Amino acid sequence: MDDLEKAILILFDEWGGGPIDEGLKKQAKDYCDESKEKPLICSVCIEKLCFSNSVQVQFWCLQTLHEVIRVRYSSMSLDEKFFIRKSVFSFACLEAIDEKNVARVLEGPAFIKNKLAQVLVTLIYFEYPLIWPSVFVDFMPHLSKGAVVIDMFCRVLNALDEEVISLDYPRTSGELEAAGRIKDAMRHQCISQIVRAWYDIVSLYRNSDQELCTSVLESMRRYISWIDIGLIVNDVFIPLLFDIVLAGGLLEQFRGAAAGCLLAVVSKRMEYQAKLSLLQSLQISRVFGLVAEDGDSELVSSIATLLTGYAQEVLECFKRLNSEEAKSVSMELLNEALPSVFYVMQNCEVDASFSIVQFLSSYVGTMKSLSPLRENQLVHVGHILEVIRAQICYDPAYRNNLDILDKIGREEQDRMVEFRKDLFVLLRNVGRVAPDVTQIFIKNVLGSSVASSPDRNVEEVEAALALFYALGESVSEDSMRFGSGLLSELVVMLLSTRFPCHSHRLVALAYLETVTRYMKHVHENTQYIPIVLTAFLDERGIHHPNINVSRRASYLFMRVVKLLKVNLVPFIEKILQSLQDTVAQFTSMDYASKDHSGCEDGSHIFEAIGLLIGMEDVPLEKQSEYLSALLTPLCQQVEALLMNAKLLSPEEAPAKIAIIQQIIVAINSLSKGFSERLVTTSRPAIGLMFKQTLDILLQVLVVYPKIEPLRIKVTSFIHRMVDTLGASVFPYLPKALEQLLAESEPKEMVDFLLLLNQIICKFNTLFNDILEEVFPTIAGRIFNVIPRDAFPSGPGTNTEEIRELQELQRTLYTFLHVITTHRLSSVFLSPKSRPYLDPIMQLLLSSSCNHKDILVRKGCVQIFITLIKDWCASPYSEEKVPGFQGFIIEHFATNCCLYSVLDRSFEFRDANTYVLFGEIVLAQKVMYEKFGDAFLRHFLSKGFPAAHCSQDMAEQYCQRLQGNDIKALKSFYQSHIENLRMQQNGSLVFR
Repeated sequence: MDDLEKAILILFDEWGGGPIDEGLKKQAKDYCDESKEKPLICSVCIEKLCFSNSVQVQFWCLQTLHEVIRVRYSSMSLDEKFFIRKSVFSFACLEAIDEKNVARVLEGPAFIKNKLAQVLVTLIYFEYPLIWPSVFVDFMPHLSKGAVVIDMFCRVLNALDEEVISLDYPRTSGELEAAGRIKDAMRHQCISQIVRAWYDIVSLYRNSDQELCTSVLESMRRYISWIDIGLIVNDVFIPLLFDIVLAGGLLEQFRGAAAGCLLAVVSKRMEYQAKLSLLQSLQISRVFGLVAEDGDSELVSSIATLLTGYAQEVLECFKRLNSEEAKSVSMELLNEALPSVFYVMQNCEVDASFSIVQFLSSYVGTMKSLSPLRENQLVHVGHILEVIRAQICYDPAYRNNLDILDKIGREEQDRMVEFRKDLFVLLRNVGRVAPDVTQIFIKNVLGSSVASSPDRNVEEVEAALALFYALGESVSEDSMRFGSGLLSELVVMLLSTRFPCHSHRLVALAYLETVTRYMKHVHENTQYIPIVLTAFLDERGIHHPNINVSRRASYLFMRVVKLLKVNLVPFIEKILQSLQDTVAQFTSMDYASKDHSGCEDGSHIFEAIGLLIGMEDVPLEKQSEYLSALLTPLCQQVEALLMNAKLLSPEEAPAKIAIIQQIIVAINSLSKGFSERLVTTSRPAIGLMFKQTLDILLQVLVVYPKIEPLRIKVTSFIHRMVDTLGASVFPYLPKALEQLLAESEPKEMVDFLLLLNQIICKFNTLFNDILEEVFPTIAGRIFNVIPRDAFPSGPGTNTEEIRELQELQRTLYTFLHVITTHRLSSVFLSPKSRPYLDPIMQLLLSSSCNHKDILVRKGCVQIFITLIKDWCASPYSEEKVPGFQGFIIEHFATNCCLYSVLDRSFEFRDANTYVLFGEIVLAQKVMYEKFGDAFLRHFLSKGFPAAHCSQDMAEQYCQRLQGNDIKALKSFYQSHIENLRMQQNGSLVFR
């Protein structure tokens, strides 16, 4: 054993029988790597392959040969190439290298033979057919040496497919060219001999060595897609393949390999008329019965793949061919195959490349042109529906996980939601093609799922409900509302059925969602309202033991109330009585301590009650009674909690605060059912009750000024009262705004500004006096915390504090925009606000020129346009705001309207930027109208010369500006700016 062999064994941890030192291993690796670089390494490897019995040495030598040929082939001498070619071919054919030595590589394990095949294929890649045209022909005589060489030949063909020919792997253009060259040469020269050899080997060894025959057929399958199909589809080979598939006493792998070859024949690309003739001639129906033999066997899996592939091809022929005869033949073949295909879909492991949904969707698509459907097609529809039902069923193994919705249950639910999407699209298509069959199927499934065994009950009931829910999307609006017959029967069946597994979360949710989906039908058939109410109000809905179901039921019930509205007036007493415990529980200590994250926190039950009792159809006395019964205890509870707030220990306070939060949420939700017209005009007594409630809830801000969740809830309630009480809320606003402003941090100031935006948008100038009072405090707070220049950037600046300040600044821009566009700009000019006028103008100027958010820049320009219109009457008149005209002309006009658009970062092709440009052009028009020649003189004498604008262009600008066509001005100014940019060639440094 020489040093190289020792190094190889050390490299493979095969030296000395014990652990090998890492340093020694590194030395061995370096030695092996150096050996690879030596000129005679190929000869060394071939010699060792002849004499060494170590599989590690053999593998290293074959791997090295592979690498060296791949990398150095073009620089090798002819003699070296010949020696390598002769040696490698001899190894593969079990030939002597010279007169004495017969290499024993083929006696090694499979990975050695695969590596040898890879080396031989690398030579074929470079040399076939130009240098070594006889490689395949030369191999043929050696196949008579028996199984060892035949097996090696199969490995070479497999490696050739994987390394060069197959398009299942990404290929370079050079590899694609080589593959084309090799295939053309093989077709011309030797493929018929290879096919003949396949046939002879399988015929000869089918009883004595079925594993070898399996290898041969698996190799053959790879080549069928590109060889002459007539070599396989003939009176000799096809009968042999079917004979093997149907023979009961043979190995399953052998029969499966024959089925794989038939699938390759079926899938071969060709003209569709020829394909149809081929499919018809195969008489594939003879293997249909095999899929029922044993659902888990390897053979059944292969037959299943053959059948689904065959059905796909037949369906494609039906879609592609237009003649009546061709369509008739393909539909006949398809009808013959479909029962077995449906069996496969429901009982067998389907090949990953076959999409059940895609195939069935395609088949259902063909039915749209076949009206009315024939009897066998209606039967197929039933099978399709059964396939969908089977596919959408949850696995019972996840039943408990899905009930408590732990991590495993959530993952399975998310997976199934995604998986079902395409199946439900298919169901809706089936529902449109065969509505009656679909509805009868769902009716039967609903009925049978109720009676199914407990071990499948939950999953089958949930699947049946899911089918009925999904069907709703294929039902037209009129059918949903006025539908009679089957659909009406289904809805009644749904409403009146009590499922034994209703306690399970999945079933309860599916039931409630489905009932809600068909509520339009109930809207037109009001006799079902009592059944609906019972379903929502008993343990199937709002009183379900699972809190997540109960909360969802509250939300869905609110939607039901919104739809049925006046139809529910006769039932209000019953509903309120049923919900008493739910209402009380919502503001209890136990409920308040539970997780209320997400949009379904249980508060929707109050919104539902508000919608019910807030209708004008409810008599005033009853309405007042209902509302008082709800608001009075809630307000009393808040007052009691606030009164005792100072007596609470730090441990007790959080629980009490949580209850107050719940109460505010409940009242807020309740108020959504009452319109402004009702509480202010038709029934002011109701409005008074809400005003009294607001007065009490504002005390929360006094007692707990720094508790953020409470501030957020109270602010939300004020938003609601602004909408509900209208202008009658005004007396409460000064106190409310004062309290909210008293302890506000930047994050809370954002919420405060949003509230002011809502109030301004609703009341416009009516809000002027209150806004004048609070604006100076707002401006002072904000300009104290936001930077006068840009926010810092770079590492370490993306902190929570900086993000909050940036959000505050963005909200400030909106606030200023809302003020100016609602005729309230005089607020900026009040004596207390005057000190902040300059900081506001500077901020707006800087942002209109430089802010990275184009929408912010647009808003700032719009603010300036509005202020110019508000504060500047006409040219030559007295200034309303001293200094403002000069600021606009000297700073805004040149910096924003000229220099900022000259910057190449101002991208005209961006849609938002182009809108901003339109505002900038409009600003110039407004400035000319309000300032006249004063604007023009400064713009032309200071701005244009600095931008190297010619006198001629300046005169054209004047003409366009003084005209009435704003579009022409915009087009001219854009062209003007682009020309100036070209002249500057990117050297503009104004900013």
